[in-house]
This record gives sequence, C-alpha cells and structure tokens, in this order.
Amino acid sequence: MGVFSAVAGLPLAPVRMLLALADVLEAEAERQLYDPARVRRELEEIEATQEMGAVSPEEAGRQTQRALDRLIRPETGAG
Repeated sequence: MGVFSAVAGLPLAPVRMLLALADVLEAEAERQLYDPARVRRELEEIEATQEMGAVSPEEAGRQTQRALDRLIRPETGAG
C-alpha cells in the first residue's frame, strides 16, 4: 500500500514543495521584518531624514511608531 500511495502522490509533489518553500520564505521575511537590529537601523534612518528636513516631524513620528510597533508586536504563538 505504501508504494501505491507514493506513486499516486507523485503528481502532487511539486505543489507540496511549493507550499513548503512558501512557508520557509514567510518565516524568513517575518524574521527580517521583526529583527531588532533592522528596526534600530530604520529608526536611525528616520532620525537622519528628519534632521535633513526630508520628512516632517509628524511623518517621522508616524514612521517611528510603525517601526516600534514591530518590536512590541504580540506573539502569535504560531510556528
């Protein structure tokens, strides 16, 4: 029965591999997005652009808050 199941499942193997790849890519993207070092660099860039006058203090505040929100995101418990 195992051989038959393996042969019958072969057409779905590419789909399974694609789903596994999507899971790996999602996990890596989240890891990078919520990386504290990355958020720190982003906050430094926001401060620099504000000092240069490229963004208003209000916009800098919004960008800062979005970056900080990523640091204090609620744990989903998934994975």
